[in-house]
Amino acid sequence: MTAAPGISAAAFAAKWRDNARREHASSQEHFIDLCRLLGVPTPNESDPTGESYTFEAGAERLSTGRQGWADVWKRGTWGRGLPNRPGAPLRRNPLLCPSRGCLRS
Repeated sequence: MTAAPGISAAAFAAKWRDNARREHASSQEHFIDLCRLLGVPTPNESDPTGESYTFEAGAERLSTGRQGWADVWKRGTWGRGLPNRPGAPLRRNPLLCPSRGCLRS
């Protein structure tokens, strides 16, 4: 499936710049907007079953080997947790796996 129409970088920045909602309240919408910005399918557009690309997936932490949680996860590639609110600078809120606390799918 192809991605839905995009969002401009300016519109994305304006929408998320002053976001004050907690991470759980806005992380999925933030990720969907990020997909729109990049022109790639969202988890549901890419995998409606959620078997290989989904929100809220359990995953193994590479740093500890213990069970962790990914806000968004794609089998065999990456998992993303959001330690900060969406809209935080990407250096603190990386798109892909951060250097510490990475998740194995």
